[in-house]
Amino acid sequence: MKVTGFTIIRNAIKYDYPVVEAITSILPVCDEFVVAVGNSEDETLQLIKNINSPKIKIIETVWDDSLRQGGKVLAIETNKAFDAISADTDWCFYIQSDECVHEKHLAGIKEAMQQYKDDQYVDGLLFNYVHFYGTYNYVGNSRRWYRKEIRIIKNNKSIRSYKDAQGFRKTDNSKLNVKPINAEIYHYGWVKSPKAQQAKQENFHKMWHDDEWMKKNIAEVEEFDYSQIDSLEEFKETHPQVMQTRVNAANWNFKFDKSQIKISAKDKFLLFIERTTGWKAGEYRNYKIL
Repeated sequence: MKVTGFTIIRNAIKYDYPVVEAITSILPVCDEFVVAVGNSEDETLQLIKNINSPKIKIIETVWDDSLRQGGKVLAIETNKAFDAISADTDWCFYIQSDECVHEKHLAGIKEAMQQYKDDQYVDGLLFNYVHFYGTYNYVGNSRRWYRKEIRIIKNNKSIRSYKDAQGFRKTDNSKLNVKPINAEIYHYGWVKSPKAQQAKQENFHKMWHDDEWMKKNIAEVEEFDYSQIDSLEEFKETHPQVMQTRVNAANWNFKFDKSQIKISAKDKFLLFIERTTGWKAGEYRNYKIL
């Protein structure tokens, strides 16, 4: 069984993306790893080159900054990385530049890939998500966060990155058939210093919206206001080892006051149903669970 990881990145240093940690978190289960490095305004290319592994294969790309609708450029760049994966690969492990996998899950992930490698009905593997917010000490626990997404797919080039590259679909727009696995993706996109988070937001939304929308919806401030969140809970487990240096270096303060939870009575009821039954009312599912 051959496994190839893949990801995209641009301006990792400027916007403080933990892309090296993302890559190295799954590198032990990958035989190769394709990194599509976009034209950057910092030393992102050298950052990736400095990863000390012969598994890394870098392709340099140019992002189309004129695409400012629906995050389409992210899917285009993701497909460039996916298409660079060699034909002898069985599984392709996609990870975004602000995601990590805990080392405790690697053996189980490899076992699942082996189990379903020759199952022609399985297009991909579905992961659970843990979304960190504000600092490394809090995770989102309201209905606003997506619970699951596909991160491992068969090396079938009729599979394409979908919309803003959060998931995948076939070229005929059909959803992928997936098997859920007992593994988590740790999502760190909402954990940066307030200044870095504000800079990221200003840049990130340009891939979805025009200048007029940006003026109306993105505050012109130096630091992001983390207090505008509905509900969080403390994270009491461990972070991946590859993230520990970042966790230890975090030097900004954010504490969530549970008395300020902003969840409607309706959402409290729906959350109760979700936590007791596992069913999430109105959940968007860009996949078919086998």
